[in-house]
This record gives sequence, structure tokens and C-alpha cells, in this order.
Amino acid sequence: MRPFAFVKADTRAEAFRAIGAGSSYLAGGTTLVDLMKLDVMRPDRLVDINALSRDLGQIHAEPGWLRLGALARMSQTENHPVVARDYPVLAQSLSLAASAPLRNMASLGGNVLQRTRCVYFRDTSWDACNKRDPGSGCAALTGGNRKLAILGGSHACIANYPGDFAVALTALGASVTLESAAGRRRIPFEALHRLPGDAPHVETNLAPGEMIVEFAIPAAPWTRRSLYLKVRDRQSYEFALVSAAVALDIEDGAVRDARIGLGGIAAKPWRAREAEAFLKGKPLDEAHARAAAEAALAQAVPQSESGFKPELARATLARALTACAAMEI
Repeated sequence: MRPFAFVKADTRAEAFRAIGAGSSYLAGGTTLVDLMKLDVMRPDRLVDINALSRDLGQIHAEPGWLRLGALARMSQTENHPVVARDYPVLAQSLSLAASAPLRNMASLGGNVLQRTRCVYFRDTSWDACNKRDPGSGCAALTGGNRKLAILGGSHACIANYPGDFAVALTALGASVTLESAAGRRRIPFEALHRLPGDAPHVETNLAPGEMIVEFAIPAAPWTRRSLYLKVRDRQSYEFALVSAAVALDIEDGAVRDARIGLGGIAAKPWRAREAEAFLKGKPLDEAHARAAAEAALAQAVPQSESGFKPELARATLARALTACAAMEI
């Protein structure tokens, strides 16, 4: 690990004054510190914002909204009674991620900004990684790509987004509040992450010095009938090969509305709008669930080792949809 300066900020104003080019905010550190040890991320200054948890670590359930402070911990959120009861897809996405000690440390804001697990990004002995070294190439295109993206990739990068919580936020149409010395703004959560295109090293639409301060999830008829299904190589402490966040509004046996997010297979948290549109007005039987899954994966582009992923994703989404429809709420 390279030398760096360390600054503790007691207020947002102090944090904004301390942050600058080449520096990073530090909360739980469960991703950042790992990448610093690997020499992938090289900040020259860390700005510790944990003291801001007094304001940014709260969870508020109010009429019409669930508001989650960016410094709320993963375990705190998954165990919150309102989240578990009324937004089960969020609670499940958190409980299925990482280990219990990591979930006790990791903040929600840091979690959604975690970076890819692509080995060519995380191992600096590989020269060709456009995400780590722009213009160097993408070794994954002709190398080991079993776990990488089949949706949203480009000629420059097929790294996948590895997280779970962000997939559920995307499905539920959450928004995210960002703040810096220049002010505060709120954007759809779906707009936070960028597709790689020609610039895979630019992963988000955060402006310089901005921090995430809050997530807002609208209360809706589908939030309580929701679930998160994660398929992985082993049952614990593993990232998804495929995951599905599903939320349904069903009346008289037909789907009034659907919200679907996919993880493990895309370059960013993925909203499956084609599948959502297909399901509206239809009974959610196995045939319609399978057809919706076909629509969701219609644009999939598997690589040399990921040919199994489209079918695994279709089966996972169809299973999640039928299980969600059968929930008693």
C-alpha cells in the first residue's frame, strides 16, 4: 500500500474542504482499503466521514417514502423492521451480500459504489484493463470472462457490476441525493452508474467532490410483494452469477405493475424494462414468467466462457417472478 494522508471530518463542510483531486471519502472501507492494498486504487488522501453518521446514518420510514442515510450500515438496514416487512427485496439483497462482519462495517453509500470483481481489473500484473488504465485494452474479451457482463458491455470493457443492494434500488425506482461544496442535487438511482462505452474508467455520474448522502425509495403497491433471488457458485460469501430483484403489484390474478432488476450479468445495475412491459395486464403463470425472462435477455451478448449465463439468467428471473407472485402479503 502506498503512503497517503488521513483526515477526519466532523462535518460535511469539513469533508468538502478536505476532499480534492486524488483523494477519496472513507466510510466502512471494506472495498476501498482492499483495492488500495492491491495497488488498484491509489488515493493520496483519505477523508474519514464516519463522524457524519449522526446525520447520514439514519433510517426514516414516512408516508410515501423510505429514506436511508448513506452511512447507515448494511446490517443495520437489513434488520430494520420496516425495511424487512415493507421492502423485503432490500433486506434480502443486503443479507445475501458479503459476511456478517463486513455487513456490520460497510455503509450503504460505499456498497453501491463498489467496483468490479473482474480479475484483470484487480490484478495489476495484467496490463490490459481499460477500467484501470484507459486505452490499454480489455484482457477479458479474450481471457477468463465466465462471470462477466452479457448486458451493457462494450468493445472496451465487459466487466460486470458485482453488488446486490444497487440492483434492488434500481428495480424499485429509488432516487439518490448527492452533495458537495457546490450544493445538493437528487437524481434517479438508475442514473448514478454509467455503461462503459468508450470510457469504462468513468463508472458513475458523481461530480468531483460529491458524496452520496441519502437514498429515497418510494412506497408503492409492489414494494411489499418483492424478493431478491441470488444464484452463485457457493451459498455463502460469494458474488452473484445471476441475481434478480422483483417487485409486483397484482390484482385479480393479473399483473398491474412490475419492477425488475438484474445483477451479476450487466455492466451496471440493470433495469429489465422490456420484461416489465410484457407482464403488465397478464396473469403471472410459468409461461408468462418465462416469456418475460426471454424479453429481459433478448439483447444478451455472451462471451467465450459465459455462454451459460443467458439461460441461467432466464431461469433465475422466471423463478423469482413465480415465487414473488405466490407470496402471501
